[in-house]
Amino acid sequence: MKFEHRPHRYEDGTIRIGGEIYGIAAEIADPDGWVWTALTLMDGTRSREEIAERLRLAHPELPDATSIVEELTATRYVEDAAAVPPAGLSERELDRYSRNHAFFRAVDAVPRAHGWEAQVRLKAARVVVLGLGGTGCHAAWALAAVGVGTIHCVDPDLVELSNLNRQVLYGEADVGRPKAEAAVDRLRSVNSDITVTGERRSIGSRRELDELITGYDALALCADRPTGHSLRVWANRACAAANIPWAGGGYSGPLVTVGCFAPREGTCYECLSSGEEARRRPGTPVNLGGPGVIATSAGVSGQLVAHALLGLLTGVPVPPVGTIQGLNLIAADHHVWVRHPPRPGCPVCGTRAPARNSPRGTTEKDAGRINRQRS
Repeated sequence: MKFEHRPHRYEDGTIRIGGEIYGIAAEIADPDGWVWTALTLMDGTRSREEIAERLRLAHPELPDATSIVEELTATRYVEDAAAVPPAGLSERELDRYSRNHAFFRAVDAVPRAHGWEAQVRLKAARVVVLGLGGTGCHAAWALAAVGVGTIHCVDPDLVELSNLNRQVLYGEADVGRPKAEAAVDRLRSVNSDITVTGERRSIGSRRELDELITGYDALALCADRPTGHSLRVWANRACAAANIPWAGGGYSGPLVTVGCFAPREGTCYECLSSGEEARRRPGTPVNLGGPGVIATSAGVSGQLVAHALLGLLTGVPVPPVGTIQGLNLIAADHHVWVRHPPRPGCPVCGTRAPARNSPRGTTEKDAGRINRQRS
C-alpha cells in the first residue's frame, strides 16, 4: 500500500482507503475481514502469490483469494515495492524530484509500477512560455522547478521597475534588460538539469504563432498582446493544427482564471467564449480589468497555468480539459467553473459529443455547488 493511502478500518468492518486530503478516498464493505487481511499483508515484503496464500490460510472459507489480491493491486492505492526507478533519471534527478514523486504517486488515478512515470514524461517535454509578465514568470518558474525538460521563453519587452511587484524572475539589476534574456538566466539557475532558451519576440499573427510552437509539446499562453481574445483564438487554432495542448491564464484584479485545452478533447476556447457570450444578458459590459495586480494574484495565476500544463503533459492529475476555472482572492465564495458544449460545425471541436452534465457555463456560487458535487 502507498504510504499516503494506508487503510483504516471502522468498527462496522468498513475499510477506508486514501485520505480525504487527496480527494480520492474509497470505502469498501468488508464484513468478513477478507480485504482487511489482504491489505495488512501488503506491506512491501511479500509477492502477490505469497499474499494470496496467507490470505487463504487466514480465511479458509474464502472462495478466491487470488482475485481479491489482483483487484486490490489494480487500484491507484498500491504500488510495486520491488520496482526500481527508470534508467532515464539520474541519481541527482531522483533526489531533486523526490517530492514530485511523492505528489504524483499520491494523486495518480492509474496504478503504475513505481510512480516515476510522470517525471519521465516531464523530462521529455518541450514547452513554450509565451509572455513573461506576472503570470508567465510564475508559470515558467514552476515548470522549471518541477523538471520540464525544455522550456522556451518568449517576450518582446524590457524589464521595468513597476514589474518587480509581481514578476518573480527579475530583480532590480535586471531593469532595462530584455525579459526573455533575464528569465532564461534565472531559470537556468533554478534548474541546471533542464534546457532553457529564449527570444525577444512579439507574436503578431496566427502564422507566427504556428511557427513558434512547431516542434513543441505544449503552450503556456501568458501574454495579453495583441488583444487577449485574438491571441487566444490564434492559440486555439494553432495548437489544434499542431495537435498539442495549451493552457492560458491571467488575472483581473483579484479574480484569477485559467483555461485548459487539448486537441480532440473537451470544448475548445472559441466555443467556451461563445457560450459565455450567449449566456450574458445582451448589453452587459465585459470588464477585462486594469493595471491592478499584486504578487499573490499574479503568482496564483501562473501556478494555475503551470499546474494545468502538468496534467496536460502527464495525465497526472487528470486535467480539466475544455474548461475555464478560477477564484477570487477577495471573495471566498466566488469560484469560476465554465463549461459549454462544442458549437455545431466548429472547425476545432464541433464534431465532438457534448460533455455530460455540462449544458451551460457556470460561475460564482453556482460553481461552488458543482465543485462540491465533483469532489
